[in-house]
Amino acid sequence: MKQPCVVLIFSLFTTLIFSQEITSKVVDSLYKEDQFYIGTTYNLLGNKPKDAGLKQNSFSLGFHLGYIKDMPINKRRNKSIGIGLGYSTNSYIQNMLIQQDNTGSFNYSIIDDNLVSFTKNKFSEHVLELPIEYRWRTSTATSYKFWRIYTGVKLGYVFANRSKFIGSLGELKYNNIEDFNTFQYGLTLSVGYNTWNVFIYYGLHPIFSDTAQLNGENLDMNTVKIGLIFYVL
Repeated sequence: MKQPCVVLIFSLFTTLIFSQEITSKVVDSLYKEDQFYIGTTYNLLGNKPKDAGLKQNSFSLGFHLGYIKDMPINKRRNKSIGIGLGYSTNSYIQNMLIQQDNTGSFNYSIIDDNLVSFTKNKFSEHVLELPIEYRWRTSTATSYKFWRIYTGVKLGYVFANRSKFIGSLGELKYNNIEDFNTFQYGLTLSVGYNTWNVFIYYGLHPIFSDTAQLNGENLDMNTVKIGLIFYVL
């Protein structure tokens, strides 16, 4: 997704968020909270192969948005279950080269800086997500400012992936590499007050399948995402 589009979407959601502070609202005893979300994360690679020299060398970003149906489970309505549908795109900038050979298989190797120079090397994913949350908050029917703790799981279907290298080996681009796991899932936690909320995702399933190997070992890397999430009614 191009940067201007991301900036435009963030601007629209930010306007909606802050408009809640100045817009009057009819008291609703059956109110619901935080049904739309938008967020950005810094993506880390966890469980990297030992002694392989794999490292991230720039800022790897994630962008997330979606809808969660808020279903209160107590009379005060400060506890609820949330089930939703969302989309995210995630990039991982690192020093692992993904290259296809003459047989159509993909090989994975660490780039030797003494032999190969490059200006870009990353892989990315586009994911359709199903968040499931237990939600606790200090909200009321008339208050927009409250504490929240939301925790749960997020199931993901990777419907597209891409690898891109630009450097002394030329320009290598590959789409929909079969070595990526199609289904991914992990634990989530959102904690914050009012507009600002910290978001953490810890992946429980590897990014790559067993067919992807580095130095003869399976690429069992998972993803850890840390960032900010904004909620809109």
